[in-house]
Amino acid sequence: MSTSPEYATFHFHALHHADQPLLLPNAWDVASAVALAGAGFAAVGTTSLGVAAAHGYPDGRGLAEVKDATLALALRLNGRLACPYTVDIEGGFGGGPEQVADLAGALAEAGAAGINLEDGLPGGAGLQEAARQAEVLAAVKQRAPGLFLNARIDTHWRVTTPPPLSETLTRAEAYLTAGADGVFVPGIVADEDIAVLVREVQAPLNILFTPGRHTVARLAELGVRRISTGSLLFRTALQATLGTAEAIRTGQPLPEPGGAALMYEDVQRMVGEEQGE
Repeated sequence: MSTSPEYATFHFHALHHADQPLLLPNAWDVASAVALAGAGFAAVGTTSLGVAAAHGYPDGRGLAEVKDATLALALRLNGRLACPYTVDIEGGFGGGPEQVADLAGALAEAGAAGINLEDGLPGGAGLQEAARQAEVLAAVKQRAPGLFLNARIDTHWRVTTPPPLSETLTRAEAYLTAGADGVFVPGIVADEDIAVLVREVQAPLNILFTPGRHTVARLAELGVRRISTGSLLFRTALQATLGTAEAIRTGQPLPEPGGAALMYEDVQRMVGEEQGE
């Protein structure tokens, strides 16, 4: 496909309305993004946990350092992938509508085809008031109308007792009215709940893939239009690193998929040795 920003944005929107749901793997640096794009995935997202942790910071705190790292990664990805990419910006990193809109504009100029914006408050302090979040979404859409604006609703994310789906649907309606292009509800796992959201949300529904509970085929049957891996790939990579290092230390066979590790030269070639990455 063309790598022009305009075509990438158009193509990314279209992927949410294709015959099959968009399976979106989430990268945390240039190497992981380039590897995933090279493996033939139709698009790549970033994971806020992966980006934050890779720079030594916690996720979901709205830290300026993570904001800078997120924008820096987007700039490095510009023109390097053979597919569109979308960027997870937590809740906007603590800014008001104008500040979040400015960040969205900078990401659009960096070549991003979309952003993921959550209504969970920094540090797990509950949810942003829905009307206030709608103001942020509207400001983002006005500043960067071409971006696919994925509105994440955290009513069911890391909560012991989630509210009724009616609250999620009320927020979805408000966010879509404000200009969101899609709705993401992480933490929803039951088929019956997903079916309700697919039926009631008048936009592409994004679900976070849950190992052992979801399959791509079943989510497709339910009508899900986008399936994200979130931080799963990053966390799996960390676990594989620990397992491989421990096997070497104890003289045990390397765990799978340790035997299929990329060669050093392959990684250098992927990220562009001549660019000093």
